[in-house]
Amino acid sequence: MAAIQVCLDEVVAYFDELEDPRSTINQKHPLVSVVVIALMAVMAGAGGPTAIARWAKVKGEFLANLLPLPHGIPRKDVFRRVLALVNPDAFQKCFANWLQSLRAKAADTTGVDRPILAIDGKTARRSHNREKDLGALHSVSVWASEYGLSLGQVACAEKSNEITAIPELLRLVDIAGTIITIDAMGTQKAIAAQIVDSKADYVLALKGNQETLHQAVIDYIDEQCKNDFADAKARRHITEQTGHGRHEIRSYIQMPVPETLREKLKSLDHWKGLQTIGTATLVCERDGKETTETRYYISSLPVGVKVFAHAIRSHWGIENSCHWSLDMTFREDESRIRDTQMRETFAWLNRFTLSLLKQHPGKESIAMKRRACGWSEQFLLEVLAGATT
Repeated sequence: MAAIQVCLDEVVAYFDELEDPRSTINQKHPLVSVVVIALMAVMAGAGGPTAIARWAKVKGEFLANLLPLPHGIPRKDVFRRVLALVNPDAFQKCFANWLQSLRAKAADTTGVDRPILAIDGKTARRSHNREKDLGALHSVSVWASEYGLSLGQVACAEKSNEITAIPELLRLVDIAGTIITIDAMGTQKAIAAQIVDSKADYVLALKGNQETLHQAVIDYIDEQCKNDFADAKARRHITEQTGHGRHEIRSYIQMPVPETLREKLKSLDHWKGLQTIGTATLVCERDGKETTETRYYISSLPVGVKVFAHAIRSHWGIENSCHWSLDMTFREDESRIRDTQMRETFAWLNRFTLSLLKQHPGKESIAMKRRACGWSEQFLLEVLAGATT
């Protein structure tokens, strides 16, 4: 318990420099205590200020032994005020050193020193307010697939604004030495250049928003298929998997950008670092029905089809491990928090607590770990402090 308390002191210290947004007459409860209680309550299952206050009241004696609470447990209005007023960007920056520590530990544990960082957007569908003409919160986040860590998020008005949010997000996170994967919305020349300039590589999906390039890659690969890529210096990797009532065959093909394509599309010279193109084809058989889906990519990676395939597969970790958990375990899609800043702050609390739960070595599901945080104060401290007993 003493070791965990030392770690908890370090957790508290991360928020020491967070500027208190309240007026001086409303600073009855220490800001750091309010923030750490909110973090712990969200980890234990709270989904809003009222639930945070209720959890804190139940755990009053426990919290009084951990945090400075000169005026007792804060009421729900205190949590609501703080979470609505605190600057989301400043709040997120408080986690930077903590995340760096978690990232280093994850690298040691997994042995992965060049992680895949998947960038994708997610909408909290019920966070809109028609009366105030407030659209649903859409945020873009970075997910380190192999580590199970959310490294940053940027809120934007809607999905179409991801193009401006992604560069801002890339500036928030240390991406040097990583492989960045982004869906077609983020397949932009400026974004590719920013990734390369930051000493990272990219694997970018192609769709209609880059129609000319997309069609040219399709045409070239279709042409090479006719003689089984004999002239394309292509590499192929195939995986096969059966489970959950379906049989899947995934086929990946990667090849250098051909000179004929560069001659045809002079715009390729504007894609900084571009070295290879490729495809990922999924053939899925379920209930006697077979479906086939093929996606096309451009990349700054050299030919190395297993790395290319791993990057594409890892990208879906942000959907399967992050977004699915946020919706099914944290019920984020059902959240009715409508305050602009509070919903953004809460979105980050959800992502960060999900990351902490994933770092705990227990084999239980995320949902079960979250319940355990609500049941057991000792387990909650273990997860929060990144320690086990």
